[in-house]
Amino acid sequence: MDKVDEFNEYRSRMNEKILSSDNKVLKRIFNLDTNAFAEGALEKKTKELIGLSNSLVLRCDDCVKYHLGKCHEIEISTEEVYEALSIASLIGGTIVIPHLRRAFEFWEALQSKS
Repeated sequence: MDKVDEFNEYRSRMNEKILSSDNKVLKRIFNLDTNAFAEGALEKKTKELIGLSNSLVLRCDDCVKYHLGKCHEIEISTEEVYEALSIASLIGGTIVIPHLRRAFEFWEALQSKS
C-alpha cells in the first residue's frame, strides 16, 4: 500500500470509529469541519489553500495530507499548492521545514497516482 492509500485508509477507519462512539460533541465538530469547507462566499479552492497553509503553520502533518488530498481532488495546480506552502513557510518560519518536506513528498505521491 502506498503513502496516499495508507493515509486515506487509516483516516477513514478511525473516523468511522470516532463517529460510531455516538458522541454529540464529536459529531458536531466533524459536521462543522465539513460545512466550513463547502462552497460559500469563498470558493472551495480558496478554503482548501487556507486550510493547507494553516495546517503547515500549525505543523499538523495529518491535516496537511488531508488538505493536499482535497487540493488534488479539486485539481488545484502544483504551482498554486507550492505558492500556498511558501507563504505558510514564511509565516511559520524554519520550524515548519520538516513538515514542508513531508508535504512535498505527499503531493508527489498524489501526483503519481494520477
